[in-house]
Amino acid sequence: MSKALSAENNSVSFADNEAIQANRSAYAEVVVNTAAILKSWKLSLYSFEWMRPDGTIKSMDELPFREQERRRAVEDALQSGQSISRPVLGIGLMDNVEIGAGRAEFLTLAARGYHEIPVYIPKSCEKDFKPFIKNGTIKG
Repeated sequence: MSKALSAENNSVSFADNEAIQANRSAYAEVVVNTAAILKSWKLSLYSFEWMRPDGTIKSMDELPFREQERRRAVEDALQSGQSISRPVLGIGLMDNVEIGAGRAEFLTLAARGYHEIPVYIPKSCEKDFKPFIKNGTIKG
């Protein structure tokens, strides 16, 4: 578990994401620029659930019901000081960022104004993520 950067004086605790447990050594932990990730993820086939056409994140009421439940769960965890899963990002077929596991966690933090978010990326994609990584720092 590690601490993230804080936004509005609220720090967030992150727990390892279960999605990487079987092959932890294949992933690197990095801190990414949220705005850059959202700009790229906007090209994803899945972004319409969480994003408006202008690239801004939808309000809770605009989200599909299932996504509202996921966002509410993250909001509740943050409110009570519980850890949330560190998101897992990758590069999609169209060379854009894809949010694999932890989409609700990443996008809820983005909606709350977090400019930098710690995530996991596949080590095989490190070069592709250089423009998105804060200070180019990669922890193995």
